[in-house]
Amino acid sequence: MLYLIGLGLGDAKDITVKGLEAVRRCSRVYLEAYTSVLTVGKEALEEFYGRKLILADREEVEQEADNILKDADISDVAFLVVGDPFGATTHSDLVLRATKLGIPYRVIHNASIMNAVGCCGLQLYKFGETVSIVFWTDTWRPESFFDKVKKNRQNGMHTLCLLDIKVKEQSLENLIKGRKIYEPPRYMSVNQAAQQLLEIIQNQRIRGEEPGTQDPRRTLCVGLARVGADDQKIAAGTLQQMCTVDLGEPLHSLIITGGSIHPMEMEMLNLFSIPENSSESQSMDGL
Repeated sequence: MLYLIGLGLGDAKDITVKGLEAVRRCSRVYLEAYTSVLTVGKEALEEFYGRKLILADREEVEQEADNILKDADISDVAFLVVGDPFGATTHSDLVLRATKLGIPYRVIHNASIMNAVGCCGLQLYKFGETVSIVFWTDTWRPESFFDKVKKNRQNGMHTLCLLDIKVKEQSLENLIKGRKIYEPPRYMSVNQAAQQLLEIIQNQRIRGEEPGTQDPRRTLCVGLARVGADDQKIAAGTLQQMCTVDLGEPLHSLIITGGSIHPMEMEMLNLFSIPENSSESQSMDGL
């Protein structure tokens, strides 16, 4: 059987009892290592689980999934995912491949950023479509996701922005030349995401488009870092403030709030107000 096992968001101990029992009886255990990361390394997981882990990067999961599924019809194979197994469509593809090969599978769920964002006090049922914000390059600066943010705002819904991570990425030159040389890992911060958002709004105004706010710098946002870890950080403030707030080490996420905020939501957000301008949180404009 193929087991898809969620690891949760914090450290090695966030795996469920059911998940840990499955890991310990599998002949091979893969660790998906590109859609998210834990606050501890592979070695800490191996020590706690009592099993050796095989790192599975994007290339192996998306192009060489047959290696992962090999012999899974006659032995147990585990595929470990930070958060919940279905936080990324790649993992649905793995299930479809297994099904076509006649390999049974079982999913063991866990907490993911998709529901853990409720820790900031915003109500989960008031979230609209989630978006991803990617690192810009000199030649690639996508803005299309911002239409989804505006649509969410128009519907009074909050937007969870998942921020880019670059793990085992090649430079364009090394990719073209076929050299297996990889860039150092990079993780987008709340600051970088906020700066790109402000630039998108400025670009839209230059093009004569309506960004949907009188002053986007005052849009109420929430920055989150290392959700589920002991040193989790949350900061609520304006989009402009998010450009400079220091939330420390990765992973970061950003929430752009909806146009209508419930009084209880605001009371919770006030617990996390950025101190120097906390009074602004009561009078922020909608995006």
